[in-house]
Amino acid sequence: MTGARVLVVGGAGYIGTHMVLALLEAGHEVIVLDDLSQGNLDLLPGGDFIQGDLGDRGLLDGLFGRGRVDAVMHFAAHARVGESVGEPLKYWDNNVARTVALLSAMVRQGVGRFLFSSSAAVYGEPERVPIVESHPCRPTNPYGRTKRAVEELLAECDAAYGLRSMCLRYFNAAGADPAGRLGERHRPETHLIPLVLEAAGGRSGPVRIYGTTYPTPDGTCVRDFVHVSDLVQAHLLALEALLDGAPSAVYNLGSGRGRSVREVIALARRVTGRPIESVEAGPRPGDPAVLVAGSDRIRAELGWRPQWDDLEAILETAWAWQLKEASRPGRPGDGGGPGAG
Repeated sequence: MTGARVLVVGGAGYIGTHMVLALLEAGHEVIVLDDLSQGNLDLLPGGDFIQGDLGDRGLLDGLFGRGRVDAVMHFAAHARVGESVGEPLKYWDNNVARTVALLSAMVRQGVGRFLFSSSAAVYGEPERVPIVESHPCRPTNPYGRTKRAVEELLAECDAAYGLRSMCLRYFNAAGADPAGRLGERHRPETHLIPLVLEAAGGRSGPVRIYGTTYPTPDGTCVRDFVHVSDLVQAHLLALEALLDGAPSAVYNLGSGRGRSVREVIALARRVTGRPIESVEAGPRPGDPAVLVAGSDRIRAELGWRPQWDDLEAILETAWAWQLKEASRPGRPGDGGGPGAG
């Protein structure tokens, strides 16, 4: 179905901007709500933009009252594991309380389809790998617990109000729009791949490897990287399913292949042709050793077929974006310390 009217919350962020672009290219009408605390308005590719806070009941009621909204996509969470350990109230307020406000407004206004940006962090330390959706959810940090709390709330909203949802559990989103129009820009940056590439470009110091004694082949954390373009295509498939009457569901989004921090750094050296220094540090609280996705369910039920499942190709798109960002006039200075995934 084309021509749906979709509200994208957090649409000026990394994944949100790629999602807005994909929705527009698919023929949908887009409304973007973002408070710009983390988003970048200059990267927003289109849509009807509204700056505002999810906790503002009057704003939400007014927004939904302006015309039909067929579905809501929610990308407006705080998402730094380490920060969540030190500031749990910040995470429960933004990730849960403000989502409650959004869902309440949807119920009041009769909007019944919701796509939720969830996370592999809901699983915690896996009992087995790859992780499938039926794996027990035992999150090890406040970030993961807030994501899991919203998932549970959505199941209750379906039972009570008929509000259908798709919870998409990302593993590690990475890469940039292959055409070079969009990419990852956070300040401070905490994601492994852009930090490694900033080091390659001489725009930051050595990459800090958090933890080298994990029970993995080289002692560093292992993660599953999924290209942002494949991720937003999964959202389009989930949106089409909801619009066609599909029931609520939960899906993993990952490549099914794990890469360690040391492997990512080595591959980035090959892609960029640059030396990348690293230093070892202690593990961060709340970081599981291995997170690798089993994504067979979304492939079988929605027909998801990732096009960018090779990490070298993912790094190439991210590196092209880094070079473009480095040449941008008025580029803000780098902030935050190096880190790993």
